[in-house]
Amino acid sequence: MADPVTEIDVDLNTQEVLLAASQHDIAKLRRLLRANDAAGNPANVKDPETGYSPLHAAIAACEPDEEEEVKSNGVQTNGDGQTRGQESTVEAAVQTVKLLLQEGAIWNDLDLNNETPGCIAKRLGLTELYDMVVDAGVRAELLLNRLDGYEQLSDEEMEEDGEQEQEQQDAAAEASVTNTAEDESVPQLVDTTAAAPPQTAESEPSVTSSRYLNSDLTFQQDRLLDQDQNGVMMAWESDIMANSAKQLLPTPGLRVLNVGHGMGIVDGFIQEQSPSAHHIIEAHPSVVAEMKRKGWHEKPGVVIHEGKWQDILPGLVAEGVMFDAIYYDTFAESYADFREFFTEQVIGVLEQEGKWSFFNGMGADRQISYDVYQKVVEMDLFEAGFDVEWEEIDVPKLEGEWNGVRRPYWSIDKYRLPLCKYMD
Repeated sequence: MADPVTEIDVDLNTQEVLLAASQHDIAKLRRLLRANDAAGNPANVKDPETGYSPLHAAIAACEPDEEEEVKSNGVQTNGDGQTRGQESTVEAAVQTVKLLLQEGAIWNDLDLNNETPGCIAKRLGLTELYDMVVDAGVRAELLLNRLDGYEQLSDEEMEEDGEQEQEQQDAAAEASVTNTAEDESVPQLVDTTAAAPPQTAESEPSVTSSRYLNSDLTFQQDRLLDQDQNGVMMAWESDIMANSAKQLLPTPGLRVLNVGHGMGIVDGFIQEQSPSAHHIIEAHPSVVAEMKRKGWHEKPGVVIHEGKWQDILPGLVAEGVMFDAIYYDTFAESYADFREFFTEQVIGVLEQEGKWSFFNGMGADRQISYDVYQKVVEMDLFEAGFDVEWEEIDVPKLEGEWNGVRRPYWSIDKYRLPLCKYMD
């Protein structure tokens, strides 16, 4: 009978933590979090019926019930449309969320409704709580990015210090950034598989650069797919590409570099801006073959570089080739690759008064991930010596666009177009 009793005790401890979080009982919650010796972090226990973590529960408790909504008619509200009672509840939730994050709560954990705590805050219009969760995501992602760099240094120069490497790996795990699609062109900060049935390796193959470059591609009128039915590029991106080309090349006669041809959408719009030189780096041999079939290599001023930008750009730097504008849109590369691109390579080929941009699809599977990555990118760009301006563009409704595509890589309403330049 000992085992059933143990299970009941664990469930009771879980429910106590969740109840204290939903009631915003700071004193009780702090005591439970620090006194609970059960395996794992009690700040991340889950309700079996809803999948709620304490962070979910604390935020969801701010949703008014129907009676409160009826009573609030005609009552003065604050700037967020909250009644005095709701405002008090949100203030208590802020302190609860702050405590949970301090105690290691996972900011991007998913409930059984496929929502993160931040998703709930966004849905309920709880701006302050949403911003707190976004900031927690930024801190975690920045920490993981830095630790990745430290691990590389350890591997290359400090191999004898295995203990330090293990500590870094442990710290990265505690950061709770479940970037399960790190090797994809559209990084995800949320592990969506946590709320879905387990997938086999055969049904959910990893999207890596090497796999993509060896993949057979399918060219269709409105999309480019790899052999796993991942969307490499799709026609709905055309308005984004058109705006990007116009922002980068406001006048004729400029020299431009595009990294990643794909379907050739952005390169087509670049041509409409009449550049004096148009260099294109493309790594996939099938795309290069399609470019030649369409006569890109015969267009005036166009130079095609076959290979990965990691191999091509050092040669261009050595030759002293410079550009007035650069666009970056690769597939199956990680954020670490992208960061290396703008921290190590752009400075060698972009003129001092030049501008550069990129397809900003990072974390676009949900709004909170997109918001987290925007802040991460801004910080990393600043550190690399770049200013960035953002222009919001409405994204068309994409119902039906994902038929035949393995994973929708866009699910939010507005695209933020980045325009980067050297700091003054």
